Amino acid sequence: NVFTAAIAEPNVIIVNTDMLKELGVEVNGYADLLQPELKGKIISGDPANSSSAFQCLIGMLYGMGKDNDPMSQEAWDFLDQFLKNLEGKQANSSSQIYKGVAQGEYAVGLTFEDPCVALQAAGEYPVKVVYPVEGLIFPGESVQILKDAPHLENAQKFVDFLLSEATMNEIGMNLNLRPLREGATLNENMVPNDQLKLFDNYDENWVAEHKAEIISMYTDHLESSME
Repeated sequence: NVFTAAIAEPNVIIVNTDMLKELGVEVNGYADLLQPELKGKIISGDPANSSSAFQCLIGMLYGMGKDNDPMSQEAWDFLDQFLKNLEGKQANSSSQIYKGVAQGEYAVGLTFEDPCVALQAAGEYPVKVVYPVEGLIFPGESVQILKDAPHLENAQKFVDFLLSEATMNEIGMNLNLRPLREGATLNENMVPNDQLKLFDNYDENWVAEHKAEIISMYTDHLESSME
C-alpha cells in the first residue's frame, strides 16, 4: 500500500464551562485533570477499543513525560494519578464523551477535535474546546492506494484530486478538520495551526510499532487503579 497523510484531527479536552465555574476550577491542560474537585467528573474512552481514545492517551503520555518521553516513569506516574481521578469513567463510544460533557453529566472529557468544535460553534451548550498547554499531537489520517489496485490510474487521479490545493481548502473551510497541505485554509471556528503547541519528538511510526505494548501497560495501570 502507498500512504499519504491528508488531514490531522488532534486530541483535545472538552469542558463544561458552567460546571467548572461551579466547581471553582480551570482546565488548561493535563496537569489540571488531577484537581480533587474533578474526581469522578471526567470521562475518557478506552484506548484498547477506540483509536481516538488511544490518541488521547498518547497525547497525555507525551505531555506529562519527562522531556516529552511517553515511556518515562513520570508519564506513567501521572497516568496513575489521572486514573484515580477518572474513577473508571470510560465511555463505550466517542459521542458519549462530548455529549456527556455538553449535557452536564461530566465536567471534562478527553476526545477528538471535530465534534467538540462543532458543539462549541453551535453555542447551544456551555462547552469549550481546550488544547492542552503541555502540547498535543497531529496524528495523520491518510489516503491510500492498495497494492495491485485494479484501477490504479483512477486511484492516482483521486489521490491527486484529494490532495490538491482546491480540495484541501474546501475541506478546511467546510469541515472541522486540519488539512496537512501547507497553507490550507481553515474555517473561522478552528484555532489556527500556528497557535497550537505540538510535540517536536512525536513519532507516529514509533507509536504504531509500540501500540500493543502501550495498551498492555495501560490496562495494567487501569487494573491497579481499581484495586
